[in-house]
Amino acid sequence: MPAITYEHIKTCRQSGARLGKVHTPHGTFETPIFMPVGTLATVKTMDPEELKEINAQIILSNTYHLWLRPGADIVEEAGGLHKFMNWDRPILTDSGGFQVFSLSDLRNITEEGVQFRNHLSGEKLFLSPEKSMHVQNQLGPDIMMAFDECPPYPASHEYMKASVERTSRWAERCLSAHQRPEDQGLFGIVQGGEYKDLRRQSAEDLVSLDFPGYAIGGLSVGEPKDVMNQVLEDTTPFLPQDKPRYLMGVGSADSLIDGAIRGIDMFDCVLPTRIARNGTLMTSSGRLVVRNAKFARDFRPLDENCSCKVCQNYSRAYIRHLIKCNETLGLRLCSYHNLHFLLQLMEDVRQAIREDRLLDFREAFFEAYGFNKKDAKNF
Repeated sequence: MPAITYEHIKTCRQSGARLGKVHTPHGTFETPIFMPVGTLATVKTMDPEELKEINAQIILSNTYHLWLRPGADIVEEAGGLHKFMNWDRPILTDSGGFQVFSLSDLRNITEEGVQFRNHLSGEKLFLSPEKSMHVQNQLGPDIMMAFDECPPYPASHEYMKASVERTSRWAERCLSAHQRPEDQGLFGIVQGGEYKDLRRQSAEDLVSLDFPGYAIGGLSVGEPKDVMNQVLEDTTPFLPQDKPRYLMGVGSADSLIDGAIRGIDMFDCVLPTRIARNGTLMTSSGRLVVRNAKFARDFRPLDENCSCKVCQNYSRAYIRHLIKCNETLGLRLCSYHNLHFLLQLMEDVRQAIREDRLLDFREAFFEAYGFNKKDAKNF
């Protein structure tokens, strides 16, 4: 049996969204799903028990950052990421490619890989498909990502075509270098920018290599939402029905719903914890910036429609006080709530798929959340 398998449960008759399960060596998770990001082997301010309280079924860690600190050899010596961070549910690691391209201004891309500078020390480093596979094999996640080129947005068709072809060649090298296919599944990453022909080319190249799952990369990098949605519509028809589909780096509520409607199974983003640390909350009626002065005497919960322990026990006024005083508890409570909100949203999406009403759910959610009528109708 392959390390990762996808079980299709149902297709929503109203929207075409998929309900499914992904089976991994560390358990099964339901899809569509949002995956909290634990860059440095921790979801910021959250402990594993809290993540289980809010039903986080799978989390991410970052190959590049863990390679630098504490080092993949130390994580391997500890027994892998699961034991190192005390997490017994599935883990996905990215390839490190996005960080190489986003954190380093000085980099040189060759056919062999990418030479760049450590963003912490300035030391020269080199990351290749083979090195990314070796580090991820050491880290020991259930799902690994192929090393790809993360092109800029926007980019010319000529540049993007060369990039897609390089990513396809690197994908073959990743498969050859992968040492633990029996207990670690390796996903390919479809690139191609906003160009329909290149997305198809990339998808067909990778599908021919028979990965156990496929990610769609190069989105949520500054393009308009309608461009993202169009790229998904252009790409998912060329991906297998019997394997999971992962949209990388997307975590806004509207994009999660729109992505699910377009056949996406897995999402991740640092957004909910990043904005939480600035006192910004996701609620059923839109964003709430709790640090604002108008909440100083507001003793209501963050979201009166939320069942999380933060909303059941603490007021806006109290959380504002914590944030204004730079108390760590304030960051923890905001992070807990935001992650709970997105995980509950995805449970609601799954239930709407079960009941063949995801488009109706989307319209009601968008209206309550404060999106305009044009957004709510733009399927």
